[in-house]
Amino acid sequence: MKKYSIMKSMNMHLKKGKRTILEMMQILHRHSYCTLGEAFNRLDFSSAIQDIRRFNYVVRLLQLIAKSQLTSLSGVAQKNYFNILDKIVRKVLDDHQNPRLIKDLLQDLSSTLCILIRGEGKSVLVGNINIWLCRLETILTWQQQLQNLQMTKHVNHGLTLSDLPLHVLSNILYRLSDGWDIVTLGQVTPALSVLSEDRQLWKKLCQYHFADKQFCRHLVLSEEGHVEWKRTYFALQKYYPTREQYGDTLHFCRHCSILFWKDSGHPCTAADPDSCFTPVSPQHFIDLFKF
Repeated sequence: MKKYSIMKSMNMHLKKGKRTILEMMQILHRHSYCTLGEAFNRLDFSSAIQDIRRFNYVVRLLQLIAKSQLTSLSGVAQKNYFNILDKIVRKVLDDHQNPRLIKDLLQDLSSTLCILIRGEGKSVLVGNINIWLCRLETILTWQQQLQNLQMTKHVNHGLTLSDLPLHVLSNILYRLSDGWDIVTLGQVTPALSVLSEDRQLWKKLCQYHFADKQFCRHLVLSEEGHVEWKRTYFALQKYYPTREQYGDTLHFCRHCSILFWKDSGHPCTAADPDSCFTPVSPQHFIDLFKF
């Protein structure tokens, strides 16, 4: 009986989520957001990538489009997509920040394009097939440039990570939500290397990203029978998506029927504006145009 109640609650939650997306989609259609490409063109993502709080959101959105929605983009939307991608790559090559995110995005994009071009490109890709071949070559060039990227070592005579006490370094690691960021930071100094192997740190990370039932199914045990939480985390990543965190996200105002960045806000005329705002994750943004 308890199991039935839980399943019923989950089904009601899924139906409510789908109903909310459908309602948002109907409102957007009335305001000329009929396709993913039109919405993508009208929202200023080129400026958004210059804001560090929005950068990861835009990259994730582009990655989702690369994986499943590339063929739904119009010619104009395609051009806009690759222009934004070009600016992202140039930004990373200039400031050396977030190269791993872009490498993952380009890998997904090149894999999708290879499948489409070799298999059924002429029937599903909008535009001349030669244009797509040129784009694929450009992607391969970007990948090579990122592969050859050399991080500049800055000479700093002020306070460094090595000067911070261990409890402060530990606190920094516990504030990171990405396992690869922890691994990377652990390579900076010997002290961070030791702290980044903390079993409790990786246990907290598993509990943050995954439900108990999920990580219990994929626990990695040592020869002594202890849970190896670090290996468990990366094992779980292969099966389940991690929780996404963004400094700033798109929101939808049901009263005014517009999409806007949360930190920018918008002059809503409703009596209680906050009750009208719905956060829109990159996946939700894609889902708005899939039904």
